[in-house]
Amino acid sequence: MSMITAIMPIEVLLVEDNPGDAQLTRIALEDSKISIHLNVVEDGVEAMAFLRKQGQYITVAHPDIVLLDLNLPRKDGREVLAEIKADDKLRRIPVVVLTTSQAEEDILKAYNLCANCYITKPVDFDQFVKIVQSIENFWFAIVKLPPE
Repeated sequence: MSMITAIMPIEVLLVEDNPGDAQLTRIALEDSKISIHLNVVEDGVEAMAFLRKQGQYITVAHPDIVLLDLNLPRKDGREVLAEIKADDKLRRIPVVVLTTSQAEEDILKAYNLCANCYITKPVDFDQFVKIVQSIENFWFAIVKLPPE
């Protein structure tokens, strides 16, 4: 008796207001050996609506991981991180802060708000792709993600 198991894609929510960085992330994940479904929202208000399945996001899949920029319009990444980690239904979702800020204050605040890791975006294209692929290798191939 043969059993066919459908492997569900890893659901990734990218919260990024820079279209160039969002596109670079998409390109870096395209070569993945793992099935990844990337959703992109451009600000913190949209991110929380997505995570809470409100409005246009009512039918979206629960993300397995969030890639979060800190410097966002309407509601910044720090506020989004604080809301995610304060919400019983969302707090177990790993949040990877992926931002241009190298400020110690931002790093400390992110970890104090329970970010799962903090990565500074490189400005070089090849390095950016390597960083995203490292995130993919670690979080999607090595780490056991929590169930929904």
